[in-house]
Amino acid sequence: MITYLVNRDGGAPSALRDAGTGVVWFVVGLLLIWALPDAGIAWADADTGTTTASLLCMGLGCAASVVRRIAVPAGLLVGTAALVAGPVLGGRTEIGTVLVFTDLLYCAVVFPPRRTARAVAVAAGGLATVLGVAALLVAGTRTGTYAVLNLTLVVGLPLVWGLEVRRFRDLAAVERERAVAVERTAARERDAAVAAERARMARDLHDVVAGRLSAIALQSEAALQPGADPALVRRVLGTVRSSGVAALGEMRTMIGLLRDGDTADPPGAPARLTEVDTLLDEARAAGLSPVLCDGRGAAPLPAPVDLAGYRIVQESLTNAAKHAPGSDVTVRLTDTPDTPHSTSRLLVEVRNGPGRRSAAGPGLHGGTGLDGLRERARAVGGTLDAGPDDDGWLVRADLPLGPAEVGR
Repeated sequence: MITYLVNRDGGAPSALRDAGTGVVWFVVGLLLIWALPDAGIAWADADTGTTTASLLCMGLGCAASVVRRIAVPAGLLVGTAALVAGPVLGGRTEIGTVLVFTDLLYCAVVFPPRRTARAVAVAAGGLATVLGVAALLVAGTRTGTYAVLNLTLVVGLPLVWGLEVRRFRDLAAVERERAVAVERTAARERDAAVAAERARMARDLHDVVAGRLSAIALQSEAALQPGADPALVRRVLGTVRSSGVAALGEMRTMIGLLRDGDTADPPGAPARLTEVDTLLDEARAAGLSPVLCDGRGAAPLPAPVDLAGYRIVQESLTNAAKHAPGSDVTVRLTDTPDTPHSTSRLLVEVRNGPGRRSAAGPGLHGGTGLDGLRERARAVGGTLDAGPDDDGWLVRADLPLGPAEVGR
């Protein structure tokens, strides 16, 4: 019983609303008595009209509306008692008592737990059936038919209505839970994609920094040789300094975003945009028709930006092969010079047209690949956008060549 005393709709405010409902039912019952005094159900041979007992029974049924949602069985029992007590005590049942009973029966199959609602529906339906059959057998066909119709209106209609409302409420709850589960799964997939991209970025950064530090160690060893030429020592120290400054800049670019180094895969040679022709050869082998439009200057790119641009082109070509097999692909690389108001930038655009064969499956178009690419662009202070472009798909990255605003 304690379970039913828990208000699922907001505690005291819900009880106050239900109390107001009870008052409305009582007022409606009084208006019906005033406007249609003969509309009540008379059980005695001589109908004397509304009695004090019938009014009290109607008031008792209306009072049960206060707990129509927070203590459903108790409210239905009180309403049933008021319906039965009317003919016993006053020989009459007011229409208001019948109306409030139908409301309580409806609530008894909508608001309580599923097992309780099912038990109420079976008990009320079974009792109504027994009473209808008994009326047909005892009172004759005409009177029994009226009794069956009345039982259908008073018991059957609120039961069917309440059960249908309950079914749709349960379906809506299941759909809400399913939507929440799907959103959680999608969030986990996005987080996994970002984590995987960060791990690969960490390995790439390890390759770059390790290479620079190895060069520093070798050059320092040469400078420390006995009898080394002072001019050579100065040149070596200058190279060591420039390499160290470059390595520190690259580390500062991404260290705030990357997780601890991932040693699952052994470090390899870092990929650069100078190797983009290799990616195009692989794309051709996969059935694409790629074209490179390289409008960059001769100045070398910062290592993090070089790595980011390479990975963006690589992933875009891979997903074009998945989702638009056989399509024409244009890879465009351009850079912008420094201006008084902005630093130079590298623009990477990969556009594929419609595929000539059926797509293989999910990937960059609506999958988690974009999350990894955006994370890589964000790590060097840039942005990445992707979406439909006419009848194809366009990936566009804007990567600054100056100091990256990490985490912006």
